[in-house]
Amino acid sequence: MSVKRPAAVIVLSAGEGTRMKSKLPKMLHEIGGRSMLGHVLEAARATDPEHTVVVLGHKREHFTEHLARVAPEASTAIQEEQNGTGHAVRMALEDLARQGLKLTGTAVLTCGDTPLLRGETLVGLIAEHEREGNAVTALSARVPDPHGYGRIVRDADGEFTEIVEQSDATPEQLAIDEINSGMYAFDAALLTEVVQRLSSDNAKGEEYITDVVGLLRGDGHRVGAWVADDWHEVQGVNNRAQLAEARRLLNDRLLHDLMLSGVTVVDPATTWVEAEVTIGRDTVVHPDTRLYGSTRIGEDAEVGPGADLRDTVVGDGAVVRQTTAEGAEIGAEADVGPYTYLRPGTRLAERAKAGAFVEVKNSNVGSGSKIPHLTYVGDADIGVGSNIGCSSVFVNYDGVDKSRSTIGDHVRIGSDNTIVAPVTVGDGAYSGAGAVVRDDVPPGALAVSEGHRQRNVEGWTLRKRPGTASAEAAEQAERRAGADADEQ
Repeated sequence: MSVKRPAAVIVLSAGEGTRMKSKLPKMLHEIGGRSMLGHVLEAARATDPEHTVVVLGHKREHFTEHLARVAPEASTAIQEEQNGTGHAVRMALEDLARQGLKLTGTAVLTCGDTPLLRGETLVGLIAEHEREGNAVTALSARVPDPHGYGRIVRDADGEFTEIVEQSDATPEQLAIDEINSGMYAFDAALLTEVVQRLSSDNAKGEEYITDVVGLLRGDGHRVGAWVADDWHEVQGVNNRAQLAEARRLLNDRLLHDLMLSGVTVVDPATTWVEAEVTIGRDTVVHPDTRLYGSTRIGEDAEVGPGADLRDTVVGDGAVVRQTTAEGAEIGAEADVGPYTYLRPGTRLAERAKAGAFVEVKNSNVGSGSKIPHLTYVGDADIGVGSNIGCSSVFVNYDGVDKSRSTIGDHVRIGSDNTIVAPVTVGDGAYSGAGAVVRDDVPPGALAVSEGHRQRNVEGWTLRKRPGTASAEAAEQAERRAGADADEQ
C-alpha cells in the first residue's frame, strides 16, 4: 500500500501507569524483546515519518538512554503536568514549532502502551485518511467487551459523527461495540490550529484530543473512522496481567509468521520467540524452546527441545538441543548438547561439537573439533579436528588475570586433563590421561604428568600414530618450523 510520507508521528508516553505497580515507567516494560514503547516506535517507523515525537512526563529520565538506543531519530516533548491527551499533543506541536518546523500533510497520533500495533495498520489508517480527504480519521476497532472505552457513534448512513465516552453514553450508545482506540490521522495544519481551542472545562479539568473531532466537524470539515482488522492491536496495557496477555498474543503472532515462512514449530504453546529473532526455512523448533534478542538461526537446523538461546547465531544444518547460549556463534552442521552452556564469545566452527555437560566461554573451536562431555573450556583457541577428552578443565584464571590457551590442529587431549593457561599445545600433539599441562607441548609430542612435573615425549605421534591426521599435522608443523628457522 503506497501512501504519502506523514509529516509527523506523535507518540503519547507521559502517563504515570500506576496500575503497573512498578518503579519502571509503564511504557518501558518489555514484551517480545522490545519495550512497549519500542514496539509502537517500530510500527511508526513503517510509515517513514518526517518527524517522530515522543511526549514524556512521569519519570522521563528513564527514557533518555532507551530512546537513544531504539529510536535515535525521535525527538521528545515534555508534558510537565498531565493535563490530558489534547494538552500532550499541543506540547508536541509546540516543541516542533520551536524547532522552526511548520507541519503540512498528515500527522499521526499513537499511544505508547499498545505494543501489538502493526506498522501496516498505521499505513492503512493514513491511506484511508488520504483517500477520504478527512480532517481527522480515528482508528477504531470492534471489540467483544467495549466497557470502559469511548464509543464510535455513526449516523444512519454509517458516517462517523462523534466519540462518546463511557460515562456520557446513553444505553443505546453503550451497546455499540465499535470503540475509539485513541489513535488518529490528522490534517497537520488543522490540528495545529484546533488544539489551541481545546477547553479544560470538564470534570477532570483536562484537554481531550477527542474534542478535536467535534471541533473540526463543527467547522465543516470531514471526519471519519477506520476499523482495524484486529482489535488486539489497539488494546492498551495497563497492568501486568494485561502485559502477560499481550506477550502471549505477540508470541502467537511471531510464531504464526515464522511457520508461514517455512519454519516447523512442533509445539507453539511451549515455544517463545522475540521480535528480532530470525529463522531460516526448513528449520525445526522443538518444544520448550526460547529464542531471545538478536538470535539468528539458519536453514535446515534443529533447535530444541529445551534450548534457551539469546543473541546467538546458529548455522545451517546445526543441531542444538537442551542448550543455554548467550552471545555465541554455532557453525553450520555443528552439534551442541544436551545440557550444554555456551557463554558470550563462544565460536564453534562448522561441524564442531560441544556435547553433554560442556561449558565454553570466550573460545574458538575449530572446524570438526570436539568437546564431547564433562568439560570446561574458557579463553581458548582450538584448531581444526582436535578432541578434548572427558572431564578436562581449561584453567584460565589465576585469581588476578585471565590468560588464553592455544590447542593446535588434530590434537588429542586426554581425559581428566588440566590445561593451565597461558599454554600452547602444538599441532598433532597428545596428552595422557590425568595430565596437568602447564608448559608448552611441541607439535607431535606426548605430554604426560610424572608426579608434580610435566614431561613432553617429543616425536611420539609420528612414532605411535603414523598415518593419522594428528601425525600429518605434526609433520607439517615441523616442516613450517624448519622453514622459519632457515629464513632466519
